[in-house]
Amino acid sequence: MAKTRSAAKQARGSVRRHVHNKAILSRLHTLERKLLDLAGAKKNDEAIAVLSQLFSALDKAAKTQVIHPNNASRKKSRLTARLKKLAA
Repeated sequence: MAKTRSAAKQARGSVRRHVHNKAILSRLHTLERKLLDLAGAKKNDEAIAVLSQLFSALDKAAKTQVIHPNNASRKKSRLTARLKKLAA
C-alpha cells in the first residue's frame, strides 16, 4: 500500500500503463505468430501484408517506449531475413 498521496497516484498510473503495454505486446506477438504461420504455409502475398502491419506496430511500440528501439529493429531484421529464406 502506498504511504503518500503521490505514491498512490504513481501506483494507479503504473497499473494503467501495465494494462496498455500488455495489450500492445499481445498484438505484437499475435502479428508475429500470424506472419510465421503464413510464411510456413507459403502464402507470400498475405505474409508481406502482415509484415507491413507488424513493422508499423513495432515502430509504434518502440516510439512509445513499450519495447526498446533496438529490439524492434532486431525483430524487423530477423523476420525479414526469415521470410526471404522461406520464400526462396
